[in-house]
Amino acid sequence: MTRFAHPELLWLLALVPVLLVLFWLRARSRKKALAALGDSSLVQLLMPQHSMGRERLKRVLQAVALGVAIIAAADPQIGNKVEDVKRQGFEIMVCLDVSNSMLATDLEPNRLERAKLNISKLVDRLKNDRIGIIVFAGEAYVQLPMTIDHAAAKLFLRTIDTDIVPAQGTAIGKAIELAQRSFSPETKSDRAIIIISDGENHDEEALEAATQAGESGIIIHTVGIGSTQGTPLPEFRNGQMVGYRKDRDGSTVVSKLNETILQQIAASANGTYVQANASGNALDILLNSLEEMQRQEFGSTMFTSYEDRFQYLLAAALVLLLLEFMIPTRRTILFRNVDLFGAKKKCGLAFIPCSFCWPFRLPLPKKAIPSSKKGTRPMPIRSTMWPRNLI
Repeated sequence: MTRFAHPELLWLLALVPVLLVLFWLRARSRKKALAALGDSSLVQLLMPQHSMGRERLKRVLQAVALGVAIIAAADPQIGNKVEDVKRQGFEIMVCLDVSNSMLATDLEPNRLERAKLNISKLVDRLKNDRIGIIVFAGEAYVQLPMTIDHAAAKLFLRTIDTDIVPAQGTAIGKAIELAQRSFSPETKSDRAIIIISDGENHDEEALEAATQAGESGIIIHTVGIGSTQGTPLPEFRNGQMVGYRKDRDGSTVVSKLNETILQQIAASANGTYVQANASGNALDILLNSLEEMQRQEFGSTMFTSYEDRFQYLLAAALVLLLLEFMIPTRRTILFRNVDLFGAKKKCGLAFIPCSFCWPFRLPLPKKAIPSSKKGTRPMPIRSTMWPRNLI
């Protein structure tokens, strides 16, 4: 098993594409500056020792080295020792309503997101307790089986939305029945079901299923999401809000919290009903009720010893930087005269005099430079030579 000692540093990996974009903008600006000097083939002949390919390679090595160094700073660790650890806890199955009414905005940003936030806070405050997640609308499905891995629970929680269950409705009874079957058979501790819903359009089997669960020793707590005053139900297309839902008569659909059914379900299974709010008091009340439950000792296999592996990644980053430092941007003497694409042959006729005359000084006719000042001695133009870098 692999983990990071400082996973928050992995956000710095976003700097790698930013760095590559900056390198690309710099190369583009330089290319435009060279294009302003004249024909590109001629400019390349004027700079035969410069290599654009090597410069690009150096920039890529710098970006890769930065990414590897960031991962090394996060300190990756590999588990090397597995032990069976004994824990004490209870099992909780969270049943989350994902019907379209959970998109109502009487709680910011909407009911569903507020419910997911409360579940995430609940997971953070659990100790050695097992947790599972069931989503329901017209049908009920297990989103996460019972597990001790709280990080996995939060990961699965992020993927939940109203499109995860195709059939619409509020099948609380089916969710309770599925939750009863999802508990571990060998569990001897108290078991709890937490139903988070607005209670709207519920099925008639909800109270009957809650009563049966209570008779089998399962406690059901209910959390009401929304307001009793109600709010218009928004309608979305392609992720954008286009208005509010209308019924067959053309009236705006208003979604209200049905506290009555949720209170009856909690009372049928010796549980507690709370209404979610922005202050977080509902979560505290729910946790106090859970603390009264009896915990059971159970075993789980986990890694208890980890070894750091950052030194290997740090060494790789240093090797990449050393390699980048050793690669020159100018062509070496060995490859300076290599003409892979025949560029010199294409432009060779224009420089025939250079190939014969570059070692010699070619005297030019001496002409006097006129001067407006009286008595000034005219200066002749000295001889010159053809520039060698045009060959």
